[in-house]
Amino acid sequence: MDALTLEIAETAARMVVEEGLEYGPAKRRAAAQLGAGRAALPGNDAVEDAVRVYLDLFCGDTQPSELRALRQLALTWMERMDRFRPHLCGAVWQGTATRLSDIAIQLFCDDSKSAEIALIDHRVPYTPATVTGFRGEAVEALSFACLSPELGETVGVHLMVYDLDDLRGALKPDSKGRTPRGDAAAVRRLLAEDAP
Repeated sequence: MDALTLEIAETAARMVVEEGLEYGPAKRRAAAQLGAGRAALPGNDAVEDAVRVYLDLFCGDTQPSELRALRQLALTWMERMDRFRPHLCGAVWQGTATRLSDIAIQLFCDDSKSAEIALIDHRVPYTPATVTGFRGEAVEALSFACLSPELGETVGVHLMVYDLDDLRGALKPDSKGRTPRGDAAAVRRLLAEDAP
């Protein structure tokens, strides 16, 4: 990676941590801020590496407890939506989340409307949207805000609704050999490993 691409990754990482931006918008904004074109944009792996370095340097005293609080809240919703085979993904799963991060949970079910009905049964006001799924396809997302007792503030929760058949390919390792998502049992293990 050349010096400019590395600088974009580091600037984007700061934006991800300090402002809660997603990787894509952070990379584009960092490139614009540094006067670089899109040709110099780093890959997501480079930004994630830079985020981990930034967290270690500047957030080592706060980020672990924030991450734990987000994982606990994610587990609560995974248990509530258990019949839809929930899997945690994104920054909360990968361990790079801070209090500004949203929780992303993927549901794998036979009927996408049944997930909406479950939220209605829980009296949760949600906003439906269409987002890009992990294979590039259009996926329904159900988004809402939820109070985190540990953080003392509301957190965005996004439930992406996939077809049950999509679960088969969902657990393939990513480019670094890691599982890109985990079920409730895996989240419980993470919480047990990081118990204070």
